[in-house]
Amino acid sequence: MNYISWNVNGLRACAKKGFFDFLQAESPDFCCLQETKMQPGQADFDLGSYWAYWNSAEKKGYSGTAIFAKEEPLSVNYDIDDPAHVGEGRAITLEYPDFYLVTVYTPNAQDGLKRLDYRMAWDDAFRAYLQALDQKKPVVVCGDMNVAHQEIDLKNPKANRMNAGFSDQEREKFTRLLEAGFTDTFRSLHPTAVGAYSWWSYRFHARQNNAGWRIDYFLVSDRLRDNIKRAEILSSVEGSDHCPVLLELEF
Repeated sequence: MNYISWNVNGLRACAKKGFFDFLQAESPDFCCLQETKMQPGQADFDLGSYWAYWNSAEKKGYSGTAIFAKEEPLSVNYDIDDPAHVGEGRAITLEYPDFYLVTVYTPNAQDGLKRLDYRMAWDDAFRAYLQALDQKKPVVVCGDMNVAHQEIDLKNPKANRMNAGFSDQEREKFTRLLEAGFTDTFRSLHPTAVGAYSWWSYRFHARQNNAGWRIDYFLVSDRLRDNIKRAEILSSVEGSDHCPVLLELEF
């Protein structure tokens, strides 16, 4: 099975930059999106044979997730079963016979780490949610997790330490998530790859200079580690300040 995850930074804008050409060319079994920044009725997209699931933020033009799936799921769940974390459209879970698929747009700690406390609470709640799913069947989780885990995962680690996305606290929470029974698929196959980034600032010609961060992930339950066939960052695909990431699993 082929999976794509992409923070499109506004699906309507990305659609004008070739998103649907990309979707048709790749034809993944699942396409998971973050930062859709829209309600489903705000645009009329031809999704062909895909089933579409949307979790939009209450605030228009903000956040939001979606999953386009070729196969209808057994069940669909929105958010993460915690009343403290609803309203921003940050997660969708699809259940299939052999696995759960979760897409997530993790809250940003923001400049000056002013939303760090909320981010820490989210990380704990999201980890607990995934662990509960994992007790039932294996989990595939993807999305913009808004953290570069290790120094290898961003261009300028020393200059960015304690900035949002590279604070000690966020990195530690990500470590705890992996220790809870999940595998970073890209690092599993490419443990020493450098310059492998999925997000670049729009400033300072960052993308042209590949001064980026790897903050978009596919994680799988540890027991799916041997099922990983490909895990790639599609850095040549434009249309957003993020690029898509790809996972291929064999069941």
